[in-house]
Amino acid sequence: MNPSAQPNPETSSADQTTPSAREARYSEFVSLLARHDQSIRRFARSLLPSGQGVDDVMQETALECWKKYESFTPETAEDAAEEFIRWACVIARYKVLSWQRDRGRDRLVFREGVIEQLAQTAMRDLSQRERERNAIEACLKELEDRERRLVLSVHAPGESVAKIAEETGIKVRRLYSKVNALRKRLADCVQLRLLEEG
Repeated sequence: MNPSAQPNPETSSADQTTPSAREARYSEFVSLLARHDQSIRRFARSLLPSGQGVDDVMQETALECWKKYESFTPETAEDAAEEFIRWACVIARYKVLSWQRDRGRDRLVFREGVIEQLAQTAMRDLSQRERERNAIEACLKELEDRERRLVLSVHAPGESVAKIAEETGIKVRRLYSKVNALRKRLADCVQLRLLEEG
């Protein structure tokens, strides 16, 4: 994958596909972008001295990612999610550099060398967060549906332990104890998976 590769719109393979194939490809792109939007945003934010410019960089990054999406060719479908975020962050790094160059007279911009160092650090952090996120998702799948709903109810909009207590007739205090036990189980599961991965 070469994020700097410029697709030729005249010979774009995406343009030669059927409308339904192109629509499926676009849906795949939107799904990956939506899934990793916050991680890409955190990455871009870490390269900027203030919050200023993050929205501009994100917009430019999303547009550039779509323009070059046909050059995004992960080894396997299973690798797509992890490779996409790395690919998109490389593009985001270029967009940050471009954004900063456009504002070179501003005292609050970093030199390119600083951005490169920050990007390397952020990419390492990104890898660790992705490993943790994948481990959490895998461990959540090991729970029964009702257990998963309960543990996620603390964070999911529209869900709450009180609501589940009302629906099931189980006391709130007992459900909170169950949530704590499930959290401990999840933490142990995640730690074990991360240790096994090395």
